[in-house]
Amino acid sequence: MSLRRLRGWALVVAVVIGWGAAGCESGAHGSSRAVIAVDTPTALADQVVHLKIGGLEPHDEITVGSSATTHDGKVWHGRATFTADDHGLVDLSTTRPVSGTYDTVDGMGLFWSMRPATSVPNSEDFAPLYPELSPSYTVKITVTAHGRQLASRTLTREWEAEGVSARTLTLAQDKVVGEMFLPRPGTPRHPTVLAFGGSEGGVSGMKFAAALLASHGYPTLALGYFSMPGLPARLHNIPLEYFATAARLLADQPGADPAHIIAMGYSRGSEPALLLAEDYPDLIHGVVVYSPSSNVNPGYPGRGNAWTKDGQPIPQGGIPLDHLSGPLLAIAGADDALWPSPTYVEAITDELHADHDRHPYQAPVYPNAGHGVGTFPFLAETTGSAESLGGSRAGNAVAKEHGWPKVLAFLAGTRK
Repeated sequence: MSLRRLRGWALVVAVVIGWGAAGCESGAHGSSRAVIAVDTPTALADQVVHLKIGGLEPHDEITVGSSATTHDGKVWHGRATFTADDHGLVDLSTTRPVSGTYDTVDGMGLFWSMRPATSVPNSEDFAPLYPELSPSYTVKITVTAHGRQLASRTLTREWEAEGVSARTLTLAQDKVVGEMFLPRPGTPRHPTVLAFGGSEGGVSGMKFAAALLASHGYPTLALGYFSMPGLPARLHNIPLEYFATAARLLADQPGADPAHIIAMGYSRGSEPALLLAEDYPDLIHGVVVYSPSSNVNPGYPGRGNAWTKDGQPIPQGGIPLDHLSGPLLAIAGADDALWPSPTYVEAITDELHADHDRHPYQAPVYPNAGHGVGTFPFLAETTGSAESLGGSRAGNAVAKEHGWPKVLAFLAGTRK
């Protein structure tokens, strides 16, 4: 099944960067033309693009704007005003904006800093859930000066590389629910990722991370475990065996390396990820957790039990980690406002240290980032998430840009 058939975030983004001429004022106060260079006009959504604008008057002031339209027709905008150098050039990767929707040197700032043009900014989602999704989106960037447009061009941002396949898993046919993404046929065997989100339920944004991971060669299943057809409506009494079934199914897929299955969990999903690694060391060979907990917490919403094994509730409290059979990567934001994930990360690493775990582990905690510390970078964040989940949009953007390569390096390292 093509990613076009997935339900999840949807957006139609247009970036105007390009070649153009503008009939601006002549002399030192106007630009006669602008030339926009882009190294990769079409790239995966998690990859950096480098933008340069030349052909300007020395020291001229220009505004570079980005715009994006969500599936329901709402337009988001980013902008940054720059001063050209002595040669009439602006390199967005090395130049700090004079003003704009971001304020540091950041070549991808126009992508993540977009905001809604209208409505209440703190309640808007850039990519609302559950519309049909295209396998790519476009970003439109405009270059203007002195009230006139100088240049424009459109970039394409792809969710999946050529040859990646996707399939929806159903409880009736597969015994689990989710979205499976497999790399291009013929790709050498790679570590395999079982990914799941937290208390939001469904497969959430993990399907997009899964598509990108498969594009990098890693077969990935974005697994739903409640709030989907045939599954419990709430996060209560979810069998750990359900996750193990999904991992075994994933291990049998083409291109999967059954000796290197990685559990990736976000927020409440960190609990089954750690429990799986602890209770199924022959099946799970590494863990990646975002904004994690080191404890088994109550069911959600309300109380009760969240997880079971062998038909019995898994006791609430600290998760033992003395049976892990692979490395661990725990990523948190220092300003997490939802729960104390930095403290939980410290507890996880203390546990591994006390158990003299022979496998490597990493635990980066990013300043100015909150619960929205992951996963992949460069997508505009819901404007209110920093207020409710901690950190800042800029802090989360930096954490994602630095954290995602750590995940890819972690996965590559497990092959050794």
